[in-house]
Amino acid sequence: MSVSSRWVLSGTWIICCWLMMQAVHELGHVIGAWSTGGTVVDVVLHPFTISRTDVQPNPKPLIEVWMGPIIGCVFPLLLWGISSLWIPKAAFLFRFLSGFCLIANGLYIGVGSFDAVGDCGELLRNGASPWHLWVFGLLTTPFGFYLWNGLGPYFGWGKSPRQVDRNLSLASCGVMFAILLAELLLSRM
Repeated sequence: MSVSSRWVLSGTWIICCWLMMQAVHELGHVIGAWSTGGTVVDVVLHPFTISRTDVQPNPKPLIEVWMGPIIGCVFPLLLWGISSLWIPKAAFLFRFLSGFCLIANGLYIGVGSFDAVGDCGELLRNGASPWHLWVFGLLTTPFGFYLWNGLGPYFGWGKSPRQVDRNLSLASCGVMFAILLAELLLSRM
């Protein structure tokens, strides 16, 4: 087994997951704003900052803010389902992405409720109860870990590692650089 393919795939896919998680989370805010008559003023997606979406006016902030983590969890699950049908060889990558997004959004909302940071502060200020945020975190985070369970061998890790496809490692690397380049060229901090 090529040790470098294992490291390239693992490292680049984790970076891809972080960047894609932010993108689909912000897409949720955009959909939430548009569907409630809000106006998206700015979407910040830059690899060296935390993403955000500015909406003004925002007639239904509770819906707009909830849509970030909800779409941020549902959209990757849909991608995993589609990839399972169209590119089964790479479906494990989208399963990992789904787990990543469920864990990241779940911990952000569930744990963030205690400090009222970011979206959590907005949710609490606009009428969500802390227990709503806790339930969201308790539903999504364990499911994300469940999706991750057993994926190590696909990435070339564990007691019975599988052969990592060099082309898949290169594709992951290409996707990572494409996302980084797009965010650097199209975004501002």
